[in-house]
Amino acid sequence: MKFFVVGILAVLVLAGFENNTIAPLPGEKHLANLQQLTSGGENAEAYFSFDQKKLIFQSTRSPYECDRIFTMNLDGTGLRMVSTGKGRTTCGYFLPGDTRILYASTHEGSPLCPARPDMSQGYVWALYKDYDIYTARADGLDVKPLTRTPGYDAEATVSPDGKRIVFTSVRDGDLELYSMNLDGSDVRRLTHEKGYDGGAYYSPDSKKIVYRAHHPTEPGDVERYEKLLAQGLIEPRALEIMVMDADGSNKRQVTSNGKANFAPYFHPDGKRIIFASNMHDPRGRNFDLYLINLDGTGLERVTFNETFDGFPMFSRDGSRLVFSSNRHGKRPGETNVFIADWKP
Repeated sequence: MKFFVVGILAVLVLAGFENNTIAPLPGEKHLANLQQLTSGGENAEAYFSFDQKKLIFQSTRSPYECDRIFTMNLDGTGLRMVSTGKGRTTCGYFLPGDTRILYASTHEGSPLCPARPDMSQGYVWALYKDYDIYTARADGLDVKPLTRTPGYDAEATVSPDGKRIVFTSVRDGDLELYSMNLDGSDVRRLTHEKGYDGGAYYSPDSKKIVYRAHHPTEPGDVERYEKLLAQGLIEPRALEIMVMDADGSNKRQVTSNGKANFAPYFHPDGKRIIFASNMHDPRGRNFDLYLINLDGTGLERVTFNETFDGFPMFSRDGSRLVFSSNRHGKRPGETNVFIADWKP
């Protein structure tokens, strides 16, 4: 069957995937009633709506060659594409009231998918210069830009109190965190350290921000970071989890293992963080989910999958956890969205 997308505001509604309840792996004592919500392709970064009734996520699936933003119900039904169908997208999020959404897209730079990064320099992420942050109606219509600065603007999330957006931008020459109002006004720079600061989320009370960071200090590491950044690339092999107050003050490092720690999210109690890391894999290929206290103590492994688990998000009451995983994939590299009941 062929799909035809007509015009920049076209919306594609697809049939939902009938969820599949599967058993958690040995050791996954916090997970119950684990359900697979998608099937096939690369599906990741699934986040709850404010009313906890829907998920927004990014997906590369036929007939598309790169990520588009979709929404679906918590059982995997009601799948709908809500980005423009052009360019590449990332980091979808709901705005308060759930009548509008937020995501980053390259569609105004080009309707085509941008070229994938050259891995001859190692495993790198692309920082596409055409990424800007947009808001749209929950059905994908009425697309409006929130950023217009040259270079990378992406990785935007919304505070639980619905007042601010935190995002990553290269507008001042380095990859820093900024916050702004929901309409894009009152932009404030939050980080100033040399290196990458990104993937930020607010605490449940909106008073703190957790994020991932790579701050090179050795001359050779600084030189490599700057060389890659000039090419619109970043090497994510050493990322630590950081916490700061919402105004950028009182920064402190939570992890210190030299591994690739990313996708941090606050537990609803505000005292712990769940995040993805490859800290237990000497080869650095297997990512699992971990819990840790804000002061870096109490590390606990949550998932025990042999490939990839990442992008966790708790429901507001802490009763459910959504995450992305390679488990039960039909082919290597397939990533799907899973949801589970959380057992304290």
